[in-house]
Amino acid sequence: MSGAVSTLARREVVVTEATTEPLWVRALLIAIALIFLALFLVIPLVAVFTEAFSRGWEVYVAAIVEPDAWHAIKLTLLAAAIAVPLNVIFGLSAAWAITKFQFRGKQALITLIDLPFAVSPVVAGLIYVLLFGAQGWLGPWLAENDIRIIFAVPGIVLATIFVTFPFIARELIPLMEEQGTSYEEAALTLGASGWQTFWRVTMPAIKWGLLYGIILCNARAMGEFGAVSVVSGHIRGQTNTLPLHIEILYNEYQFAAAFAAASLLAGLALITLLVKSLLEWRHTQEREKSIRAALQES
Repeated sequence: MSGAVSTLARREVVVTEATTEPLWVRALLIAIALIFLALFLVIPLVAVFTEAFSRGWEVYVAAIVEPDAWHAIKLTLLAAAIAVPLNVIFGLSAAWAITKFQFRGKQALITLIDLPFAVSPVVAGLIYVLLFGAQGWLGPWLAENDIRIIFAVPGIVLATIFVTFPFIARELIPLMEEQGTSYEEAALTLGASGWQTFWRVTMPAIKWGLLYGIILCNARAMGEFGAVSVVSGHIRGQTNTLPLHIEILYNEYQFAAAFAAASLLAGLALITLLVKSLLEWRHTQEREKSIRAALQES
């Protein structure tokens, strides 16, 4: 707890130093941030929603409940529903191994976790085509056993997992490094089992970071386009996710339907950000409450 108090003290010093800048500097920095947000985020989002509802609610609802659009929505949610839990398992395992154990190749593992951030999603899709496509390494064996991955749902799920697996691990690794191993070692010394130590000591300390990672991972999974585009085959009503469905509608000049679907995807992203902001607010409230309690005790 003393570490948390000292952290708060350091943060207050940093904030105090930052607020000693002249008023015009602060105003300029705030203005630059607001102008960028307005130009590149708020105005485009308002334009999408305006265009989506420009022909009325009936046209909007018809575009969303149309069979191909409805199938794309369900497929998008299905891919996210499979990818996110698997990424939770991977993220917890990788973060635990990296922060609690010393082993050869640890730095290489950290680098590999960051790989999807550096590699284009299109390349990720091509990797799976090379592995599982008809002319790929495993293609003939898959064909003989009547297993279809590319241009089918499994390929979409694999591509989604590839582009989203760093999000949870990257949220947890710095958090668990800061936490250290002293609390777990104390719990084990007092007779707790490994499972009890994880649920009662480790999980409460990382729960907010885990939730942030899940939210970001889910948002990325629902909006993924490049990798899924390569492995899906763009088959309407079968392998089109919502981003792919939007692209097809736009290329066919069905602008009202395209913007209706785009507004739905943007709405899901906004809800995700709202949930993330609420969690951050709850986390801040809990942290400040615990620090105030520590200050009162001291």
